[in-house]
Amino acid sequence: MLDVPYGTQVDGAAWHPAVKAHLYVGRAVPAHLKAYVPGPYTLGRFLEGTLNPDPTPAPPATDELEPRRIQFEAADAIAERAAAGGRQFLLADEPGVGKTISAVLGATAVGDLRGARRVLVVADRPAAITIGHWCRTIAALGDGGLEWVVITWDRLDKVTDHAWDVIIADEAHALRRTTTKRWKLWARISGHGKPHDRAPFVIATTATPGHTPLELPYLAPAYAQTLGEPMRQWTSATKPEVAFAAALERHGVGVEQGRYGATWTTDPARRAADLKLVRGWLADVRPPAMLHRAAPWGPVPISGMPVTLTPAERTAYEAEWGEFCREMDLARRGRNVAKGRAALLRFRQKAALIRVDSTVAWIGQQVESERQVACSVEFVSTAADPIADRLRDSGIEVATIYGRDRFDVEAERLRFQTGEAKVCVFTTVASISLHAGETLADGRRASTEPRVGVFHQARFSGIAARQVTGRTHRDHQVSPWQVAYAEGTVEEQVGRVMVERIAAASDTVGGDTTGLTDLARLLGADWLPPAALQGGDGT
Repeated sequence: MLDVPYGTQVDGAAWHPAVKAHLYVGRAVPAHLKAYVPGPYTLGRFLEGTLNPDPTPAPPATDELEPRRIQFEAADAIAERAAAGGRQFLLADEPGVGKTISAVLGATAVGDLRGARRVLVVADRPAAITIGHWCRTIAALGDGGLEWVVITWDRLDKVTDHAWDVIIADEAHALRRTTTKRWKLWARISGHGKPHDRAPFVIATTATPGHTPLELPYLAPAYAQTLGEPMRQWTSATKPEVAFAAALERHGVGVEQGRYGATWTTDPARRAADLKLVRGWLADVRPPAMLHRAAPWGPVPISGMPVTLTPAERTAYEAEWGEFCREMDLARRGRNVAKGRAALLRFRQKAALIRVDSTVAWIGQQVESERQVACSVEFVSTAADPIADRLRDSGIEVATIYGRDRFDVEAERLRFQTGEAKVCVFTTVASISLHAGETLADGRRASTEPRVGVFHQARFSGIAARQVTGRTHRDHQVSPWQVAYAEGTVEEQVGRVMVERIAAASDTVGGDTTGLTDLARLLGADWLPPAALQGGDGT
């Protein structure tokens, strides 16, 4: 089996429609094809093993990682839940505590307890980083004699025809919406609707499970089991979101019917009670079905960074704001969600472009102060590109992690981690490590210069924002973050709301969403569905 990039032709690699992959048939792989041979624990290696009578043996453990006590404790908790007949475990440790190592150790222990054969790991993108990270971790800790396969969420369709004994759902908040193709594939692979004793054991890992209890349908199996109920009372093959909301309401969660379906109550006291309730379903059962440990280095220091606009910039900003208000008013009158969302997107892009020079100046000052800077952006053409270009024009090396297939993601990450590039401009919200002093794959250590971060645009999703700050504020490295906004504009109000709400957004089983409501009201967009504010992928 050969991993040949799409659209590439390589001599000796033949495409076979039956297996939908490039193959080489022979006793030994020619030298010019070795670069395309899939590595251990990848999907390609797994599929190759199904075609050959004598699969390539897995490598021995490298012993390059020494798990910490906190990670062994997590693995023990996972194993205890499995030994008690549990079908799901939520590992909700804060970013940087070490969920990857904990999950691998836990899955290995579950496999030993249950006589498992196969473990599927579903990781977040970008694949160029996450696949290698998980595979290296498995190789370092040892595979426990299990057959491991690591894929990303967008390749679930490649593994639906195979049975899995243990599944690790990394960044499980990717399953917040049940109307997507991803959910349908996940429900099939994970045995979501099956009886408790017939489903694979699932380890869900995420530091940010969801904004509300309604965004936790992937935890329905754990809820049903701990409450002593069959899965048919928690899910439906045709309307899983309706069935899940009904089950929550039946158990006392404040579910209300809104314009776009079920919504969570807005009453603060009821919200607090709901969070205690749903958390208790998993945390209070014995043995527990979840684990959450705060990072020992404390919460991320985050503050607003007001930008004083020049007269010309303010004139441009106010013109864009006026145009946005007109477009939003027209969209609201016609109840045209697509036009309303497009107007909001255009305004945020143009507002971001107006502030590029100030962000570049701030980053330059941080570099002069011997700090490395992580710059989070949401838009490429109006933020990422101009920021990176102007920094390079000033003589600062920049690593760029954005734009599909534009850059070698892992190579760019390593440029920042080794200190070759003092700045990293990125759009991804998770699954990349930019923290100081980490051990790199080749044995080197990342630079130890302190990291600071800046949101060039305030994230509307607390989940996304918390994921972003966890790229640098982790593994005992304290990394302060700033939210940039134009002083005296609606951006200032948006920035303040996000600074106040980011901490609440990562509650272990559902978080405070009043921030999103406040943002919608500030922007005159409270008539739009929440997904229109959060972005197309729900982040």
